[in-house]
Amino acid sequence: MDVESAGGAWVDSEAHVGGNLVTGRAWPDHSAWMRAFLKVLRAAA
Repeated sequence: MDVESAGGAWVDSEAHVGGNLVTGRAWPDHSAWMRAFLKVLRAAA
């Protein structure tokens, strides 16, 4: 994977939270990503 070649770690989940960064695999995971993103925003408020 390109991510691993660049020194990153591939996490096979709909949404992954690392600190204040929320990532997802692709657009089909958008709803899970949005839920995780809103949790991060609420925690920061």
